[in-house]
Amino acid sequence: MIVKYELYYWPTIQGRGEFVRLALEDAGADYADVARLPEGSGGGTAALLRMLDDPSTGHPSFAPPFLKAGRRLIGQTANILLFLGPRLGLAPRDESGRLWVHQLQLTIADLVAEIHDTHHPISGGLYYDDQRDEAKRRSVHLRRERLPKFLGWFERVLADNARGRQRSLAGSATSYADLSLFQVIEGLRYAFPRAMRRLETSLPRTIALHDRIAARPALASYLQSPRRIPFNNDGIFRHYPELDA
Repeated sequence: MIVKYELYYWPTIQGRGEFVRLALEDAGADYADVARLPEGSGGGTAALLRMLDDPSTGHPSFAPPFLKAGRRLIGQTANILLFLGPRLGLAPRDESGRLWVHQLQLTIADLVAEIHDTHHPISGGLYYDDQRDEAKRRSVHLRRERLPKFLGWFERVLADNARGRQRSLAGSATSYADLSLFQVIEGLRYAFPRAMRRLETSLPRTIALHDRIAARPALASYLQSPRRIPFNNDGIFRHYPELDA
């Protein structure tokens, strides 16, 4: 079967690949999540690793996710979404608007990196138990300082747009940045439920955006389907109760 897009990401976690999956699913795009396909059909983790190490790709990716679209092989989550956005109807048509959505996505990428570093503050090559004390200390700063700063900025963007009766991050239409902010809220509710219950009272527009995204028909169907990998403690958003104290 020939598909328009091939997404390469780890098959058992949402991770950074989920930001791309959400855009593809919301748009009803024709795509294959290659590593989740059976090994015998040319899929599986082995297919991902072969593509990652294939010297003939020309533009190799440092790590998943990466997307194959025809002859193009595109890596990095924000870069993939920059490519897909106009093609999926999830980005403005004008260059200024597209750059703004890309800026929003890069800011989300910065936040995601800080969230990841709460459970791996020293090194991604060490187990969580090897850096538990440092993780506790890092998480205090995330909960008290960094989450309010990042999410407060998105709330400010939404408040500014609301003056022009626009409910999304980049105007009146939904963009991939809106989908990504939805995913961040979902992940933080899983990883830091206590902190989020306190923080969400100051984020009414952000939470309203989250709820609108969750209700979009194609996305609502995806979120209830087996294609949506459950959050777990192997991904970016991990729930360790001691980090949410």
